Amino acid sequence: MSTAEPRRLQGAAAPAAPRKSAPLTQERPMRYPDASSRAVMTRRGWWLVVLNFLVPGSAQVLAGSRRLGRIGIVATLVMWALAIAAVLGALFARSVVLAIGTNWFVLLLAQGLLIAYAVLWIILTVDTLRLVRLVRTGRRARYGIAAASVVLLVLACGTAAYGANVAGTTRETLGAIFGASGPSVEPSDGYYNILLLGADHVPSNDSKRFDSISVVSINAETGATTITGFPRDMPGFPFSEGPMQDRYPNGHEGHADATCGWGSGINQLNTEVEVCQDGSLIYPDAVSKGSAPGIEATKDAVEGILGIEVPHYVTIDMYAFEDLIDALGGVEIDVKERIPIGGPGYTGEPLEEWVEGWIDPGTQRMDGFTAQWYARSRHTTSDFDRMRRQRELQQAILDQFTPQVVLTRFQEVADAGADMVSTDIPSSFIPTLLDLALKAKEQEVTTIELTPDGGIDEHNPDWAYIQEMVQTKLHPPEPTPEG
Repeated sequence: MSTAEPRRLQGAAAPAAPRKSAPLTQERPMRYPDASSRAVMTRRGWWLVVLNFLVPGSAQVLAGSRRLGRIGIVATLVMWALAIAAVLGALFARSVVLAIGTNWFVLLLAQGLLIAYAVLWIILTVDTLRLVRLVRTGRRARYGIAAASVVLLVLACGTAAYGANVAGTTRETLGAIFGASGPSVEPSDGYYNILLLGADHVPSNDSKRFDSISVVSINAETGATTITGFPRDMPGFPFSEGPMQDRYPNGHEGHADATCGWGSGINQLNTEVEVCQDGSLIYPDAVSKGSAPGIEATKDAVEGILGIEVPHYVTIDMYAFEDLIDALGGVEIDVKERIPIGGPGYTGEPLEEWVEGWIDPGTQRMDGFTAQWYARSRHTTSDFDRMRRQRELQQAILDQFTPQVVLTRFQEVADAGADMVSTDIPSSFIPTLLDLALKAKEQEVTTIELTPDGGIDEHNPDWAYIQEMVQTKLHPPEPTPEG
């Protein structure tokens, strides 16, 4: 026994030695750190926090749950791929990106993805702090690591939350403004012509009298924009073929009834059709198409005057217009003459009895209230001066619509736009409209004013001359080799 037992013990497999952690600590210090060293744990903690911010999920792959880490990395790669695709698309296929980016379902999906990614980032950050084991880091470092994690989380999730808010707000705003459905708008003779109407906010359309009437003609290829302005009191205008031409074959006639509007000015037409005529019988399909009988009559009037097709309209609420300018941070305008603020200020009343203030000459940065009066005031100057000021304000607003301003004030701009605009332009036209707007911003806007300065007799306009002038502006003759 004494000799056999030692032999048996010598031949048997020796018990496994205790596994040492030193080699693993050296090979994989992130997953198996030397927890006894505060310096090592501090360095490891900073690395995990930074990696979690740069590539969410990488901290888990190195030191925690690889499954959770892979989810984070895949989600990050997907988001980066979508962002890169959007940038490349904006550079090389802008129309496609606009079509996709303004689709309500795509915006809803983008909003959901960004919210989900923000939630995932929160989960990964909390898990990263668990992996850091703050109690093992240096006493001062643990507060710095925790604070940095919170700051980076707010920065990252705040960006994702902002993107989700932009997507949701864009979807809601486009839905509120472009509620009409139908096929996309087709150009007429190479142009998209849109009636632009500015009016006070009133409870119903019946009593609206448009202070600003113009037609925006956008070249379907280049985006070059021409704005034709109409004097609000333009009389005796013709109509294009339709129900109003049947009623007024020799041009619009005046009225002596204040209910229907005094005189025959074009800005009275909406009230006449809505109040004094049964507009729903004249234009039975107007409401179902997102318009109104009075607006349709105004369309027929501007078509008859200009000799071009104007299928759609945009109405701007002047009070919400003030909010939009404030949302943009104001506009800069070179004021040419002193303009009174306030009203009504009837002729014959001393200015000091009604004026609330003055807009003095010179370059000024105007808020919404001041800019609105600059465009609307008609006392001490003429209606023709007011038309010029309205074009100046339109140009100033276009200049202020920079990407930086829109992104930093997006919510305010979107809210003001939703309250300000109503239109019958179908949502299918949004991508084309945005693409043309980007092209138009790079060019000067051409204006046509149907005023004496433009060669038009305001009391007895020459309609044939107006139509010829419009055609020449929209379709200028090509230069000959002789110049």
